[in-house]
Amino acid sequence: MSKAKTNDLKEPKRSGFFSGIAILACLVIGWLVFLFVMGNPANFEGNDPNNHPLNGNPLGLIYKGGYVVPFLLTLFLVTITFAIERFLTINKAKGRGNTQQFVRKVQYNLETGNVNAAIAECDKQKGSVANVVRATLEKYQEMETITGMDTEQKVLAIRQEVEEATALELPMLEKNLVILSTMGSVATLIALLGTVLGMIKAFSALATAGAPDPVALANGISEALINTALGIGTAAIAIIFYNFFTTKIDALTYAIDECSFSIANTFAAKHK
Repeated sequence: MSKAKTNDLKEPKRSGFFSGIAILACLVIGWLVFLFVMGNPANFEGNDPNNHPLNGNPLGLIYKGGYVVPFLLTLFLVTITFAIERFLTINKAKGRGNTQQFVRKVQYNLETGNVNAAIAECDKQKGSVANVVRATLEKYQEMETITGMDTEQKVLAIRQEVEEATALELPMLEKNLVILSTMGSVATLIALLGTVLGMIKAFSALATAGAPDPVALANGISEALINTALGIGTAAIAIIFYNFFTTKIDALTYAIDECSFSIANTFAAKHK
C-alpha cells in the first residue's frame, strides 16, 4: 500500500479523534459556565442560587433552566466551534482570489493552447478547485503525449482523473457538516426534554394539597421556557450554518465541474 493511501486511511481516524476531543471540551466548558458563571451566587437575591435571579440578570435566569441547560450550552458551543472550523476550511479551499475569475483564466489559456499558463494559474490560486483543475490539466498534457489510444479513450481518462481528484477533495469540504446537521435535530430534542421536565415540575406544584405553590409553579414554567428558547435558538443557528456551508460547497463543486468539463471538451475538439 502506498504512503498516500495509508495517509488517506489515517485521516478519518485523526479527524474523528479531534472531533471527539472538541465535543468533550465543549461539554466541560458548558458545565463550568453553568456551575460557576451562571450559578454564581452574585446573580441571585441574597447571594443564594436557590432564590430568584436578580432583576434583569440573564445569567441567573438561564441558570434556573435546570440541569438540561449545560447540555444545551454544550450543543451551542459545538455548533459555534464546528461552524468556525468549516468557515476556515472552506475559505482555504476557495483559494486566493475570485473562483469564477480563476475558471475564466483557465478556460482562456486552454482556448489559446497554453496549458502551462493554465497550470500556473492553479499554482497561484491554490485551494481545492485549483487542486482538481491542476490534476486534470496534468492528465491533459499526459494524454497529448500518449499514442495507441483514440481520442474518446483519452477524453474518458481525463474525466476519470476529474472524478478521482474530486473524490479526494470533497470529503475535506463536507467533513463535520454532519455534526452541524445533527446539532439542528438534537438541540430541538434536548430542548423538548427540558420543556417536559419543567412542565412536570409545574404540574407537580399544582397537584399539591391545599393552595398550589406559586413559586414552584413559576420555577417549573420558567425552566420549561428557558430550555425551549435555548434549544430552538441553537437549532436555528446550526441549520443556518449548515445551509450556508452547503451552498458554498455547491458553488465550489460547480466551479470544478465547469472547469473540468471545459478541459475535456477542449481536448476533444483539438484532437478530432
